[in-house]
Amino acid sequence: MDLLSPIPDNLTELLVKIIRFTELRRDVLYRNMHNTRTPGFIPQDMPVLEFVGVLNGAIAEHLQSRRLLFCDTANIRFGPNSTMEIRPQPDPDARALLERNRDEYLQLQVNKLLENSLNRKIAKELLTLKCGAPLGVGRLPIAEIATHDRPLDDPSSPGPITD
Repeated sequence: MDLLSPIPDNLTELLVKIIRFTELRRDVLYRNMHNTRTPGFIPQDMPVLEFVGVLNGAIAEHLQSRRLLFCDTANIRFGPNSTMEIRPQPDPDARALLERNRDEYLQLQVNKLLENSLNRKIAKELLTLKCGAPLGVGRLPIAEIATHDRPLDDPSSPGPITD
């Protein structure tokens, strides 16, 4: 999903990358929940700490030289036109938990999904504010995001929640 083709500034590009990362992670976590009874299934997760390190490095570079530079890592690759590829990694702790207690494993995945959803909603709201959309009817202030679970794209129309 290309949120903004011509990236106008560093903050926007950073927020778009966070939103994309959370979309990819959501898909991985959903697969983890749906495949609990698949023989030989190995749960995965996105390399969250690696991604945070990339973001920290990009911000440090921006503070030093006024440019946002995303550096490739073992599991994260950046390409032309602000593209990003991230390789999910096996999650041995989740696998051990799945083998020991399926209910606790599912609760772990739900907790990860909730955290991921909150991160995505905050990034989307910041991007909305950054792009100049005023708060008002149909827009949530950031403080309320944690208490309302509805999409920020068009809250006035009913529809499925995508997070």
